[in-house]
Amino acid sequence: MTAPAVLVIGSCLILGSLGKPSFPEQEKDPKFWNTWAQQTLKNALSLQTLNQNKAKNLIFFLGDGMGVPTVTAARILKGQLSGQSGEETQLEMDKFPFVSLAKTYNTNAQVADSAGTATAFLCGVKANEGTVGVSAAAVRSQCNTTKGNEVTSILKWAKDAGKSVGLVTTTRVNHATPSASYAHSVDRDWLSDSVMPAEAVQDGCKDIARQLFENIPDINVIMGGGRKYMFPKNQVDVEYPDTAKYSGIRKDGRNLVGEWIEKMENKNGHYVWNKKQLLSLNPNNVDYLLGLFEPEDMTYDLERNPETDPSLTEMVEVAIKILKKNPNGFYLLVEGGRIDHGHHEGKAKQALYEAVEMDRAISRAGLMTSIHDTLTIVTADHSHVFNFGGYTHRGNTIFGLAPAVSDVDQKPFTAILYGNGPGYKLVNGGRENVSAIDYQENNYQAQAAVPLSMETHGGEDVAVFAKGPMAHLLHGVHEQNYIPHVMAYASCIGQNRQHCAGHNQGSRLRPALPSIAALFTLIRLLF
Repeated sequence: MTAPAVLVIGSCLILGSLGKPSFPEQEKDPKFWNTWAQQTLKNALSLQTLNQNKAKNLIFFLGDGMGVPTVTAARILKGQLSGQSGEETQLEMDKFPFVSLAKTYNTNAQVADSAGTATAFLCGVKANEGTVGVSAAAVRSQCNTTKGNEVTSILKWAKDAGKSVGLVTTTRVNHATPSASYAHSVDRDWLSDSVMPAEAVQDGCKDIARQLFENIPDINVIMGGGRKYMFPKNQVDVEYPDTAKYSGIRKDGRNLVGEWIEKMENKNGHYVWNKKQLLSLNPNNVDYLLGLFEPEDMTYDLERNPETDPSLTEMVEVAIKILKKNPNGFYLLVEGGRIDHGHHEGKAKQALYEAVEMDRAISRAGLMTSIHDTLTIVTADHSHVFNFGGYTHRGNTIFGLAPAVSDVDQKPFTAILYGNGPGYKLVNGGRENVSAIDYQENNYQAQAAVPLSMETHGGEDVAVFAKGPMAHLLHGVHEQNYIPHVMAYASCIGQNRQHCAGHNQGSRLRPALPSIAALFTLIRLLF
């Protein structure tokens, strides 16, 4: 019998006649909590035997904007979607044995953006905001600072080591996070040549969509949105032929998808743009997959058409089936990218449903791999100024009201609030009365303290969850750029491989002890 299972059985909470929340009867007994804690302790003691196997496979889940408050709120939502109170629920990432914190600042920003952070957790080097795949010596939007400042990613390290590699995202495949895997751009917004300054194009800088297909040949799996950046200007979109804003925008006349299809003609390559095409594939017959399911970002999961658009979980399942065929293993980046978009728009419900869907994808990946040879990491690039509070009762819907009205303006307020953003509204000179509107509607914009057209990122540390070989190296508080160095060390790729000699997949790794000379060198640098 597991304590969490006992806890949730029959624990759908209601408010009692006196307005006080009820909760599972067993929680009144100290034995319940003591038994649960003792079982947790037993599990923790079992972790004293560390998993020092060599990681054959690497899976990196990135919840864009998934700060700790978002993780907690998503946990509650997941439970409530299953008829539970929510607080006692476990996300899949909650089950990972090792948790640490990552410091997210960019080299030139206290509160980071997704481009600089992606360069950190994918390339192992902190960078300036707005830049991808280049060091901090590069200056945003200055093309001539690109050359010589390029940095490579763990996706390339894995590819160079003979592994299959892939990236899956709910945003555009040339958006900030995935682009740091393959691109070197001094401006994250250079998504296509048509949005680049003429002088940058003349100086030889490439748009990010083009770099996706040219920089790292033969990425095995690419899935997400972003069709319009790949096709010539005014070429109508295959799914939305009557919507001009979704037509191709490339000024150079190139059809990047067509070029990819031609290149992969004899390599078991397949291009798909809808769910039916994706799920009809036999992964055993696919070595390369390009899936572009929307002209721009993929739709929010709450608004997704389940007949035509694949979920993140479905994309991840197909990706792993293709990648795991390689006897050398694989590397897969998975981004739940629209968590961030929901928060920016002040739409907490959209953001949290995106986080819950990413948790489903984490679960699916876990069922398809083994902790003995697969290192899986879940983290965020940054947080948001999102939070929830108000002394809500146990089991209160996460999108509901606080139990008492404000003692200042005598109006109710939702538990979820933003520090800034588009949810700031004044009605007759005062705060909007949320009881007069549908605050549980999918696109409701939660109230914010400061008016902004778009809500901002938050600057606090983010959680890093890890399981599998060498996961214990992610402990304490670290710089965000430390993460790919751990992944590379665990899988014997990249620059640090002294400890790998003579070790096969699944064998134990032994740390390479530094020499006395190296220690003295380090001491001289530090003091």
